[in-house]
Amino acid sequence: MLRYAAKRVAFMIPTLVAVALLSFLMLRVVPGDVVEVKLRSNGGAVTTEVLNRERERLGLNKPLPVQFVDWMAGMARLDFGISMWTGKPITQEISVRLGLSMQVALMAALLAVLVAVPLGTVSALFSGSWIDYLVRFITIAGLAVPSFWLGMLIILGLLAVFHWSPPVVYTPFYENPVANLSQLIWPALAVGYRSSAVIARLLRSSILETLQEDYIRTARAKGVYERLVLMRHAMPNALLPAITVIGLEFAFLIGGLMVTEQVFNLNGVGRLFVDAVTRNDFTLIQTLIMLVALLFSVINLGVDLLYGIVDPRIRHR
Repeated sequence: MLRYAAKRVAFMIPTLVAVALLSFLMLRVVPGDVVEVKLRSNGGAVTTEVLNRERERLGLNKPLPVQFVDWMAGMARLDFGISMWTGKPITQEISVRLGLSMQVALMAALLAVLVAVPLGTVSALFSGSWIDYLVRFITIAGLAVPSFWLGMLIILGLLAVFHWSPPVVYTPFYENPVANLSQLIWPALAVGYRSSAVIARLLRSSILETLQEDYIRTARAKGVYERLVLMRHAMPNALLPAITVIGLEFAFLIGGLMVTEQVFNLNGVGRLFVDAVTRNDFTLIQTLIMLVALLFSVINLGVDLLYGIVDPRIRHR
């Protein structure tokens, strides 16, 4: 297992380098200049000489290969540079927002799993009944309704029914858990509803397919209790595809909270991503892309290792 994990970690390095190269080149191809946007966006009368000095200060006048090598060398030292827009260290820009986005993503993933596993299991066990149709209606609605629109409905419902809206100012969980949860539980519900729909539908199909296998019929023919057949024989196999989707959904939540954070006025990583793209802040965009790529790689590795725990027949050699 350790050898397999070490090989996977080693394979992550060329993947991240390829992502870094593609993101670096694509951002340079896209039209736009962060210096002009920064100094001339509000009608500022800035001379060309001032623009050139600012480009020189930011290192934008260097050849592209030199810029890429400097950036990768800084990444190797965990020095991600400074934001071209604010002038603050990128580590500081991300760290003050990453905790909020991670908490929303974790809460959404937890809610999705707690809702999806019972719904998918019940829908498969009562396939063709009114319970199955009800669960399928709920899950299809979750796939059809955009999370940002559901978020707006939640805010309007809270205002109309309870005459209350979620707090605007972010409070860390360790300072005031009640204020923290009263603000972040709603975006977690809005985002987690869609994830729960995806997981529940996949789990339903996986359980139905597993229950048709020969070893399930053999267990039933031996007189094994139906509950044991489901929990001991069917669920470990049916959960494998669901675990993959749960891991990918969690990774998508980190990089896909942009619109939802705008709706709930949350200053998280998603909103930072939108601001960076609007301002053509190359260094910040590149670092955020690498953060998402690293997160996907780590989660995929964790999912692969979790296979061997859920299903003992799987062994990584």
